Amino acid sequence: MIDFIPSNCENLTTDEALQKYLSPEGVLYLVMHRPQVNNAFNGAQIERLLDALDQAAEDEKVKVLVLAGSGKHFCAGGDINYMRSNGEASFDENKLEAINLATLMNQLHEFPKPTIARVHGAVFGGGVGLVCCCDMAFGSTDTKICLSEVKIGMVPATIGPYVIKAIGLRNAHRFMLSAEEVIGEETVKNKFLHGIYPSEERDEFIRDLAKKISLNGPNAVQISKALLLNLAYQNPSDEVIDYTAEIIANVRESDEGKEGLTAFLEKRKPNF
Repeated sequence: MIDFIPSNCENLTTDEALQKYLSPEGVLYLVMHRPQVNNAFNGAQIERLLDALDQAAEDEKVKVLVLAGSGKHFCAGGDINYMRSNGEASFDENKLEAINLATLMNQLHEFPKPTIARVHGAVFGGGVGLVCCCDMAFGSTDTKICLSEVKIGMVPATIGPYVIKAIGLRNAHRFMLSAEEVIGEETVKNKFLHGIYPSEERDEFIRDLAKKISLNGPNAVQISKALLLNLAYQNPSDEVIDYTAEIIANVRESDEGKEGLTAFLEKRKPNF
């Protein structure tokens, strides 16, 4: 078992390159395991991640997803041999591979349950996209982030929308165009991460946070995430008012909503 995985987790791994562990609380650890290439991804790994996200989205046991990498680094982005082979392919084949990566980023961004990136070491190129697509991201003191594409004549295209949403347009201008490395507290200051900790403290923090989320009403959590995605950058309007009123009305009359309110009034834990 990967050393940072809680000992009470069930090993669901079917492919060594992408390992899966589920805690009794419903926290799914999805661990990229290609340490020999610093967890850089190729076409096969993209497909593995897409399949894993599909399965986790439908699995009622999964309440929170933690995305991690094994070895010394979280993710070095695209495997250089994979990118070279794409460059030698036809335009249509090349575009199809790019669409697969863009689909992965969008699927992670819109994953219906809360997502947490467990970050450490180097995070370059497309790896930054994975971090920015997660709802929350916490790193260790050795974390180093770089939107490195322009250094090798590439462009952070498919990850661009999610990087901009995470760190803001002005920060995206700076770091996409300069390809400078962001280290330590600067990763938090510039909004790539929510916090950095010594490795063991980070893992304990993530375990505690994931458990807290798992104890909340599962339907309420998923609806809240969908609400956040739908309201992002929208200004208040009659349509938004109607949309939010309809959501809360539906939740109030749901079994979960009624149980939560009853439990609060009866001063007990809700039975979710």
